[in-house]
Amino acid sequence: MTNELISNKILELVGGKENVVSAISCMTRLRVDLKDRSKVNIEEIKKVDGVIGVVEDETLQVVLGPGKATKITDIFCEQACLKEKKQVNSWEENKKAVKDGQNESKGKAFLRMLANIFIPLIPAIIAGGLFFGIASLIGQTAPEVVASKHGFLFILQQLCLLFGGSFLGYFSIYTGINAARQFGATPALGGMLGGISIGSQIVVISTALGLYNTDVPLESILTIGKGGVIGVILGVWILSKVESYLHKHVPDILDLILTPLLAIFIVGTLYVLVLMPLTGWVSDGLVYLLSLLIASSNPVVSVISGYVLAAVFLPMVLLGLHHGLIPIYALQLESMGGVSLFPVLAMAGAGQVGATIAIYVKCKKNGNKPLQKTIIGALPAGFLGVGEPLIYGVTLPLGKPFITAGLGAGFGGAYVMFMKVMAVAWGPSGLVAIPLMKTPTMMMHYFIGLVISYLAAFIITTIGINTKDIEESA
Repeated sequence: MTNELISNKILELVGGKENVVSAISCMTRLRVDLKDRSKVNIEEIKKVDGVIGVVEDETLQVVLGPGKATKITDIFCEQACLKEKKQVNSWEENKKAVKDGQNESKGKAFLRMLANIFIPLIPAIIAGGLFFGIASLIGQTAPEVVASKHGFLFILQQLCLLFGGSFLGYFSIYTGINAARQFGATPALGGMLGGISIGSQIVVISTALGLYNTDVPLESILTIGKGGVIGVILGVWILSKVESYLHKHVPDILDLILTPLLAIFIVGTLYVLVLMPLTGWVSDGLVYLLSLLIASSNPVVSVISGYVLAAVFLPMVLLGLHHGLIPIYALQLESMGGVSLFPVLAMAGAGQVGATIAIYVKCKKNGNKPLQKTIIGALPAGFLGVGEPLIYGVTLPLGKPFITAGLGAGFGGAYVMFMKVMAVAWGPSGLVAIPLMKTPTMMMHYFIGLVISYLAAFIITTIGINTKDIEESA
């Protein structure tokens, strides 16, 4: 079935374009916001050729796999005429959205908001991280060429630094733009607020106010990037409130001129003098806690925290709590130059692979052909970091293997944490994430962590699952 036919079938089964509010690609999934969930035929969507699974959360998530999800989402948006519909939302639709939001728990609403801010940035995060990784690899393998400042490798390294820095160097601006879209502020003004945090004048202002530490700039009360994405998101939320107030009270003839000027002046001043120091203190506290748990010099703490994090990550995903980790990734990247949490959590998918292989061996013994077929189709994707086919098609329906997979993944997480592996970005896990690790040595340790997770989950599942459990699933 072609991508066009898959998209058309999904659109039909979610109630048609009249029932679709918005859609977005989330790495391996098509996420759809709907007006009326009762019009959706979940079971039929699962049967569509090319659909791996369906996750019901605040949004309907159709699992399609990497690459395919992006292509089908683009087609889906065209078929659902979303570009036009986004511009003609009626007051009835807005009222319903507000009421739906009131029925949603504050915790889930907050996590969904974070996801909507950061998920659209993931392709650029991956690309930027890979470009920096390539530049670092060139610098480590050919330092004499780089030092000469001429030649093909030097030019290639500089291009990679340019490409990577074009996004990661201005991460706060992109965060501000997306946050503004979530809060109802003007996206360009949200980007301006994010840009304020990385302006060179911050140091001048901080020095004039006696807030800058010239000996240790990073310990300054106010300095460039202080507060990170936490400050940007909070600042843009305030911006949305101020901008809304000004739109209501500034005369129409002056609104286009005065509202953006006053909004940025008021919120920008508050942001620089209050929010950046305040959220900087919060960020510094989080970094300190992270250093105790996931960057500890104590090997015992590293092993325990690595094991627990990898073991419980997939249950967090099922509950939708994993989106709360994205700001922590960003915080680590900004303050530590790399992300140590992502490589650890990536071991969770490897545990699913090991557990599934153990189930396959048992299926061979008892002749469960349907499950064997499902596993054969899902395993390649699992090795490449797409765990949904294994989770929703194999381990979760069986119950016990989902647990034994997590227990096995913990050993890989413990190893990766102990070896202090860091990534330059985050994205798909599994084997495809190897290039995202910061150095060639870390790439090797990450791969070893995957192998440990495969083996540990295989052994624990083999011991913990009876042949009878597999027979009952036939």
